[in-house]
Amino acid sequence: MPEKDSIIIRGLKQNNLKNVSLDIPKGKIVVFTGVSGSGKSSIVFDTIAAESQRQMNETYTAFMRGRLPKYEKPKVERIDNLSASVIVDQSRLGGNARSTVGTISDMYAALRLLYSRIGEPYVGTASYFSFNDPNGMCPECSGIGKVMTVDIEGRIDPEKTWNEGMADLPAFHVGNWYWKQYAESGIFPLDKKWKDFTETERNHLLYGADTPDGPRLHKKVDGMSHYLHRMLINRDTSQLKEASVKRLMYLVEEKPCPACRGRRLNAKSLSCKVAGYSIDEMCAMEFTDLVKVLGTITDPRAKTIVDALLSSLTRMIDIGLPYLSMDRESSTLSGGEAQRLKLVRYMGSSLTGMTYIFDEPSTGMHPRDVYRMTKLLQSLRDRGNTVLVVEHDKDVISIADEVIDVGPLAGKNGGEILFQGSYEALLLSGTRTGEAMKHTVPLKGESRTPKEFLPVRDACVHNLKNVSVNIPLDVLTVVTGVAGSGKSSLIRDVFARQYADRVVLVDQSPVTATGRSTPATFLGFFDEIRKVMAAENGVDASLFSFNSKGGCPVCGGRGGDRHRAGVHGPGDHRLRGL
Repeated sequence: MPEKDSIIIRGLKQNNLKNVSLDIPKGKIVVFTGVSGSGKSSIVFDTIAAESQRQMNETYTAFMRGRLPKYEKPKVERIDNLSASVIVDQSRLGGNARSTVGTISDMYAALRLLYSRIGEPYVGTASYFSFNDPNGMCPECSGIGKVMTVDIEGRIDPEKTWNEGMADLPAFHVGNWYWKQYAESGIFPLDKKWKDFTETERNHLLYGADTPDGPRLHKKVDGMSHYLHRMLINRDTSQLKEASVKRLMYLVEEKPCPACRGRRLNAKSLSCKVAGYSIDEMCAMEFTDLVKVLGTITDPRAKTIVDALLSSLTRMIDIGLPYLSMDRESSTLSGGEAQRLKLVRYMGSSLTGMTYIFDEPSTGMHPRDVYRMTKLLQSLRDRGNTVLVVEHDKDVISIADEVIDVGPLAGKNGGEILFQGSYEALLLSGTRTGEAMKHTVPLKGESRTPKEFLPVRDACVHNLKNVSVNIPLDVLTVVTGVAGSGKSSLIRDVFARQYADRVVLVDQSPVTATGRSTPATFLGFFDEIRKVMAAENGVDASLFSFNSKGGCPVCGGRGGDRHRAGVHGPGDHRLRGL
């Protein structure tokens, strides 16, 4: 094969790779296999993807480069014939409480344009149908569709007086500073039981005023309700460190906005109709139903918009997401749903000659849906693109034009190319991957009998329809079903929360949010290593911490290849004086 038809890699020593040289065919589906930690991602992501992105970024101006992600040059003697790359990894979809399937996929932008063009009565431009724009958002909830409330009365004992400690809240326990400020204010009785308080007296204690929105009666008393809203709602609770405040988060309750009833938009925007439906009603439809409604629109002014929407919706349905709706919050999507949604975003692209890189795209997919994903990979290839896939699933590996097996084991015992060729040849290669592809898992002969059950009753989260089930204990239980059927909703959002004191939840969320964390620090045993090193050398344990006195003065304990070119700096060691 001519060199120009392959990605040429020579002398690759990235991470655990042992001087690897490869010719990777372009315009093909190439699947990288091997045990976890063997070096697959080091080739695909840390080398090909990183170098492609790095060289692409160098084509921009210095001003733009300063605002783009930084990619370190991989440890490779030669790498040629790269093309622009698109990376589809396992990271969760970005966004916040305002992000939905419609906004992430850009379909909602097209739908807003549709309503602004042919909606009746006419209410304004597309911005009037955006819940992120003041023109369209509900003024009560600012377009989020939900409001946060604090259940404070549930923490007040109706049989106690203020002097007896009627408020079961840490800040207002008898003798505490806040308790004294309220007691000395004189705006409510101290020896009267809560159940005997008048409405005005209750307002004085809860809001510091005659009415919930009235002027404050005392400069040091803003009301218990206002205090808790300030502590728990009107601040970024993810940054809270006070244990007492975190313990109070159970008082916060999320409810649909009473003004828009969860529809996010104001009344004027919701009054506009297309085909007899308001925009929130179309957003709430499952994709299969929405396709039918859009198909009834014959107004020539909307033809281009409708065709674009139908094309996007058809791709969503074809990849196995017909049950989703545009108003589904992106944070509630399962890992498999998020992977497919990201994949669909690229299917409408007219670009060719690209390199698409996938990280285990079958993760989280039901077996019946894997073939849908492989069809999309094949369609990307057939449009003239190169598709590189890191994968363990047999159904994905079997469609490869070429398989590259990395191993034999993980870490320092991996990093070698064991096989390169067709799937059929892989089965005869004798490698661990080849043998695993031929292996058939036997059925289990006996099953354990549960001794106890934990009940879940009338679960209604997301798409669960009053589900009641008994979860068995002391056995291995597998919850199955197609992606989006409600498995995660049942176990993660209902069962794990209901029995929080008995459940250890291991989910797909990242193990850390900082660049300083390592497996040793995350698991906690690095502290013990530092103590041993300190005792052996008669010094402070902080000298062996890259987050403290021991951090390299050049990089501040962050490490990284950017220091290797200089005389000073630790490379990846992070510590000073090694």
